[in-house]
Amino acid sequence: MSSTAAFLASFAAILVGAAVGMGLKRTLPADLLEGGSKEAIRLGAGFLSTLSALVIGLMIASAKNTYDTQNTNIRQLGTNAVLVDQMLTKYGPEAAPARTLLRETIPAATARIWQENIAGKIGSTFVVTGTGERFYDAIEGLKPANAEQASLKARIIEITTEIGRTRLLVFTQNDNAIPVPFFIVLVFWLAVIFASFSLFAEPGPIVIASTLAFALSVSSALFLIVDLSHPFDGLMQISNHHLQVVLPKVE
Repeated sequence: MSSTAAFLASFAAILVGAAVGMGLKRTLPADLLEGGSKEAIRLGAGFLSTLSALVIGLMIASAKNTYDTQNTNIRQLGTNAVLVDQMLTKYGPEAAPARTLLRETIPAATARIWQENIAGKIGSTFVVTGTGERFYDAIEGLKPANAEQASLKARIIEITTEIGRTRLLVFTQNDNAIPVPFFIVLVFWLAVIFASFSLFAEPGPIVIASTLAFALSVSSALFLIVDLSHPFDGLMQISNHHLQVVLPKVE
């Protein structure tokens, strides 16, 4: 579910709820909306408002957790790439082909991460690219000539494995942080709440303008929540700039 769809769906549902409330006020006898009925409806609306606030709070926490987790994964990829490059430099000239392949692997992996998430390829099989396989083969093909190079190779393999693990985490954690049924129930509650508000308000320019402003505010909040739950797309997407420039050119 995209953030735009979430905004439009919630905004339309809230306005429909408000319109239903106004329509019921005109058609129902006035005595049915007085006394105990009025109090019961207000208590129910207050209870739903509390539940909606709790649900929105949970949605914000879930979306923020998804965003922060993926942002941490991306930064970890960049950090490990720099560490591997520095160790390859220290290893010696024979590691130059591996450094060159690393500079091909990171931009390709970056582009693939964003393409996978924007295209919504959730649940597809993860496959290592040819460039990635050649990079791993180049690392394994290093033949240490002394103890220092042997130690460096072991550490390079360890960090390279961590890069692969982090890349796989980015792939497997690409799910919808806001379940659609969860969202549908929340929007239904909001529609009922706005219907109860307009049920006791006299239709007029102030009431209509206020209803539009409140509906726009709530829908905008849901838009931002859903947008935040898609870290690689939308207004608040994670930047890939540092992954593109994190490695210096091979001298």
